[in-house]
Amino acid sequence: MAGLYFEEFFVGQEFHHAFSRTVTEMDNTMFSLLTMNPQPLHIDAHFAAQTEFGERLFNSLYTLGILVGMTVYDTTLGTTVGNLSMTDVKFPRPVFHGDTLKAHTKILSTRPSKSRPTQGLVEFEHTATNQREEVVASCRRVGLMLCRPKA
Repeated sequence: MAGLYFEEFFVGQEFHHAFSRTVTEMDNTMFSLLTMNPQPLHIDAHFAAQTEFGERLFNSLYTLGILVGMTVYDTTLGTTVGNLSMTDVKFPRPVFHGDTLKAHTKILSTRPSKSRPTQGLVEFEHTATNQREEVVASCRRVGLMLCRPKA
């Protein structure tokens, strides 16, 4: 199992995730339409060309999903019970078709669950950068994690 158990996380721990993802026009159009988001900044090239960006923007919710997804293998694959919250979501720079995203995670806090003795809470800070190492997204996430099984 690739994910870590609650006891394996510590405050200040950092992960530089190996997976990267180049985002495409098809990703953007499909995600925007599947989620019923008709924002022309995402799906209308002519409209977007007239904006300050000069081209379509990649859907920020998809950016967030990719960011969290890229972190799973190293942190929570098979060891998470579920996400409890996501806060402080920020998109300081736009993402465009053809950008390649990478993820970084820092552990902000850990604590045993008060009501579930076999689980604990881990607060993650996830950050996505593009191919120029510019931060394009960040968030804080609290995951409910399994404790290591007793032998």
